[in-house]
Amino acid sequence: MNLIINGKDYPTTRETITVTELLEEKKVSTPDMVSVQLNGSFVKRNNFSATVLNNNDEVDFLYFMGGGSF
Repeated sequence: MNLIINGKDYPTTRETITVTELLEEKKVSTPDMVSVQLNGSFVKRNNFSATVLNNNDEVDFLYFMGGGSF
């Protein structure tokens, strides 16, 4: 299966993979701080483990940063 993650091809040998499994496979260090967009729509965090990805799906990992002062 091939996925497109943050605009880059990502081939995987897995036949099926969920968003949660992909975060683990990509070794995302703070998955609780990542929002996931799948084919242009946000995936709710409580649906990560139930959302199965398909060949050529476009996945974006979005990291929101806060803080700073003027």
